[in-house]
Formats: sequence, C-alpha cells, structure tokens
Amino acid sequence: MKVVVLGAGVIGVTAAYYLRQEGHEVVVVDRQPAAALETSFGNAGEISPGYASPWAAPGIPAKAIKWLMMRHAPLILRPKLDPQMLAWLAMMLRNCTEQRYALNKSRMVGLAEFSRDELRALRTSLGIAYDERAQGTLQLFRTTKQVEGSAKDVEVLRSYGVPFQLLDADGCVRAEPGLASSRHLIAGGLRLPNDETGDCHIFTTKLAERLAAEGVDFRWSTNVEALEQASGAITGVRTSAGVIRGDAYLVAMGSYSPHVVAPVGLRVPVYPVKGYSITVPITDTTRAPESTLLDETYKIAITRLGDRIRVGGMAEISGFDRSLPPRREATLLHCLKDLFPGAAETRETGYWSGLRPMTPDGQPIIGATKVKNLFLNTGHGTLGWTMACGSGAVAAAMISGKQPPIPVDGLGLDRY
Repeated sequence: MKVVVLGAGVIGVTAAYYLRQEGHEVVVVDRQPAAALETSFGNAGEISPGYASPWAAPGIPAKAIKWLMMRHAPLILRPKLDPQMLAWLAMMLRNCTEQRYALNKSRMVGLAEFSRDELRALRTSLGIAYDERAQGTLQLFRTTKQVEGSAKDVEVLRSYGVPFQLLDADGCVRAEPGLASSRHLIAGGLRLPNDETGDCHIFTTKLAERLAAEGVDFRWSTNVEALEQASGAITGVRTSAGVIRGDAYLVAMGSYSPHVVAPVGLRVPVYPVKGYSITVPITDTTRAPESTLLDETYKIAITRLGDRIRVGGMAEISGFDRSLPPRREATLLHCLKDLFPGAAETRETGYWSGLRPMTPDGQPIIGATKVKNLFLNTGHGTLGWTMACGSGAVAAAMISGKQPPIPVDGLGLDRY
C-alpha cells in the first residue's frame, strides 16, 4: 500500500518509519527544505512520560489568573476575535474537572510510557545518536506550598507504577550538582529517574536521512494546498508540485492539521500554543545541568544537550503569531541564570519560538476519520517528542488494519 504522510516533524517522520517497517511505500510531504524545522526544531528536549499530564486540570483557571499577573509569566493570553480560540478555550475549561483530568491523564501516561520504550528500541536498532541522556528529570520547587502541592502528582505516579524520588534541597543538589550556588532558592524536588532527554531536531533529521536511504520518498519544499475527495475517500493531495496520490493519507501537520482537513468535513479541535526556547553553549560543566530540570514556578525546562543548554517553556495563546518578543527571552535567561549562574555563554541565545498543537483535553488525536482512507496523528501539544514513537507505531498499525500495540480507546477524533 502507498501511504502519503503530510508533515515531516518528529510526528510525521516517526510515523513514516513505522509505516516503512510495515512494508508500505511511503511518501512524506513538507513545505520546509528538510525535516523538523518547525515545532520539532527547538523544543525543550524532554522525554518525560511521568509528566504526561493535561494542562486542563482542576484549579488551573484560578492558577491561570495568577500566572497572567507575574513578571516572568508562564502563561500569556492575547485574546482576539478568533472563534476557534474561544471555542478551544471553552472546551479546555470543561475538561478542568477531577474526573476528566484523571481519564485524560491515564490515556496520556500509557501512550507516553509505551513511546519511551519504542524510542529506546528504535535507538538500539538503528544506532542513532542525538545528544541523548537517560538521567531523569528533576521538578524543582521553590516554595513549601509547591512541595505540599506535589502530593497529588505523587499519588498519580504511584498509581501508574512510575518510579519517583521526593528530595529535599540537599537531595536536589546531589541530583544536579550545578544547583549548588542556588541551593537557597530550593524548597524541594520530585525526581523521575526513568525520564530521558535528547535533541529532537537531530533525531528527526537522522531518522529522515535513514528512511530516505531505504526508499522513503521525501518531497521537500512542497506546500500542501488541498485534499482531493471523491465518493467518501481521499483521491490525492494537491500540492505546489502537483497532485500526489496514494492509498491512504496521514495528516501529521501539527497546528496546521485542522486547516487541511476542514474542507473535507472534519472539525479537529487543535489550536497552536506558542512556546519559546533559547540554546546556549556551556562554559562551565560544573555549573551546568546534568539532565533536565523543570522550574515549577515559571514552568520552564532547563536541559543539557551535549555541550549546550536548552531552556524552553511558557504557553502563549496568540494564534499563529511567530514573533520573538524580548521579554520572553528575558524570562528564559532569568531562569537559567537564577538556577545555574555562570554555566553558559548567553550573548548569543539562538532564541526561537514554535507552535505546539494542543487539544482541549491534552490527548493527541490518532487514528481513522469518517473519511475512509484519511488518518490523523496530531495534537500532541508539549509532548510531541515524548509521544512521537508510540504515536507512530499506533498510527502505522491502524493504517495497516492491525490491532494497535496498546489500548487506544479515547485517542481518536470521535471523542469530540
């Protein structure tokens, strides 16, 4: 079977890998000249199944008001007369209940844990290196209130059998020696030893190169213009380079997926939530992080990627704006210098922004649609890197008409 994959970020390329493993002829289409040049390019680098949680959670509306007032705000809302934004926000608020949060998280953790295992198997099989580390994630609490508030997270981790360690300030410094000079800022921490880190862009680029060598057809610098439909099925993809035809079609275009499928009658509640990052060279390894640290106060991740540090985070709801305001860069620099002073050269920051494709309930949308040969693999939000391999394996199994490797109840578009 010939499968056309739309999108060459980490989600599209990993799906292409699993489709190729199933024996299909695969064509990947992307508007960029190479893989992973949009949202997959500068993400925080975390592979964190234990932190696979919906943003729609009990208490979030009240917290959001507080965050909006902070100088270094983790949440930025720039409302506009955008019906899609307003509808998405309303749907998200409806998911901020204990019952919906528990259900959504259970599905997300299962997929994320499976995905991490798939990534390890892929890495071993192909020998791909991407500045990976398997030294865990430390969620750092600056206040006693944050430490106490982690009790619910700990119960969830315990219920799913996810290994964790509760640490005091000294324990945090032992886990991340670079925090020694900022110990006075630390109230405690929650460490997940099984989490990993790595450069998503390097991984995706190398995997795409390997797939191309094995016969996967990548159509670079090719804009997707429309899906052609007849008799309830997709008959081709109209692009800037002509029509591409296949037997099945997988849309993995992140925040742009809804625009592509809307003309064929699909309403996909995915909205862009903008994130920012900086990438700076390490100048003192004794002061740098060993793995990933999550600053609970500012919702920012600080990650070691080889001889670099990636600082990423924030959530800005502002549509498809890709501007780079200096104040957001200042927030990232503040976190880095506050916790790891002297660790890096910060005159050139590689300042970047990306549009995370978010669903209102936090879960990605994977699987078939009412259009019989059209499939979706989108809506992973901040967890695209964490969930990519698992999502690709699930999507490939569904397209191949096989039983998915994990339970997928509730991951499809039909839940909406």
